[in-house]
Amino acid sequence: MNFLPKMAVKNLFRYGRRTIITASAIAFGIMCFILMDSLLKGLDEDSQRNLIWYETGSAGFFNPEYWEDKEMLPLDRPVENSEALVSELRSRNIDAVSRIDFSGDMIIYKDPYPEDGNLQVKLTGIDVDHDSDVFKLKDNVARGRYLEAGEDGVLMGQWLAKDLGAEVGYPLTIVTRTMDGYFQTLDLEIVGILESDNPIVNRYGMYVPLDTVRYALDMDEYATAVYISLPRGERETEMLADLAPLAEENGLDLLDWRILGADYVELAEAKRSGSSSILFLVFLIAAVGISNTILMSVFERIRELGMMRAMGMKNKSIRSLFMMEAAVIGFFGSLGGVILGALVNLYLVTKGIDYSEMMESGDMGYRISAIAYGTWDPATFITAFFIGTVMAVVVAWVPTRRALKLDIPVCLRYN
Repeated sequence: MNFLPKMAVKNLFRYGRRTIITASAIAFGIMCFILMDSLLKGLDEDSQRNLIWYETGSAGFFNPEYWEDKEMLPLDRPVENSEALVSELRSRNIDAVSRIDFSGDMIIYKDPYPEDGNLQVKLTGIDVDHDSDVFKLKDNVARGRYLEAGEDGVLMGQWLAKDLGAEVGYPLTIVTRTMDGYFQTLDLEIVGILESDNPIVNRYGMYVPLDTVRYALDMDEYATAVYISLPRGERETEMLADLAPLAEENGLDLLDWRILGADYVELAEAKRSGSSSILFLVFLIAAVGISNTILMSVFERIRELGMMRAMGMKNKSIRSLFMMEAAVIGFFGSLGGVILGALVNLYLVTKGIDYSEMMESGDMGYRISAIAYGTWDPATFITAFFIGTVMAVVVAWVPTRRALKLDIPVCLRYN
């Protein structure tokens, strides 16, 4: 009963070099699959986190008419009594803060800038004292300082500042329109440069104290949105459902981060489909490598196979012998791939890959600006291990079946 397993083990050692090459091919394919899956999932997780931390919060209250034309940043469709709504949310132990998004024409002049110019920009009025309850800007001032309430200061993203040749202390002028449509000019001074994990902040970010914006734009206690921070997961869904009546009472729409960041979410879903294709291709390449090495190992042994049949060994026993050998190679190859994948993934999770130059020069759609980290997903390791083992058996079955159809004399004369 133990004859076939013992013979399979002896064959593996007898053809030790080929066994090592085949197992190494499986290990390399499994490792590549694990690393690619880790990197793509890590990019997705970090992008979602940075989207919430720097752009959308967990959700936001909006005037329904504002959201219809959100790309135009209309100021005449605000959240009225926004501070009363913020107070109500805080009384429910929910972190909340008002913001005003508006557009303007930024004008800069040669000296101190390298040259004269103007640029259409989006600015955001932030509550200096409470914005950090929901967003993470305050922790990302790389040069200069954070904003102070009531000042004519502005925080600027580092990539935008670099493109303009701007430094802390440089002046700039914003020409915009008030809530009633009148032209207004804001003379501001750059007080800090932001370096965040979100490329949108670095490339486009300009932030001004909320009270300064309200005074300049005649918006009193109005805001274009009230953002909230909620715990992630099932609790987030429950709390959003609890807040829906409050939004309805105030005639507002409550939109979660998936809707507020719909451009990224749609892009991420498209990339996820593309990522699945990439993973499939990685696995297909690995499968081709594995099948080639096992195919060669089977055909190299056709004369041996003919000898076994000539000595009376049944086809079923020969097929079982080859399947056992393939299963053992697949097992140890997959195990090696999982171990190698875990070791390299440890570096990917802790150190990551620096994409800062690529992110600064182009927009990949992901919300990361520098380091792309991997992530741990035990399901991927388990899946890769079982698929690697099963695939080795499957790809060995086909050439073995073909070889068994050859006549014994043909097998014995096979070169």
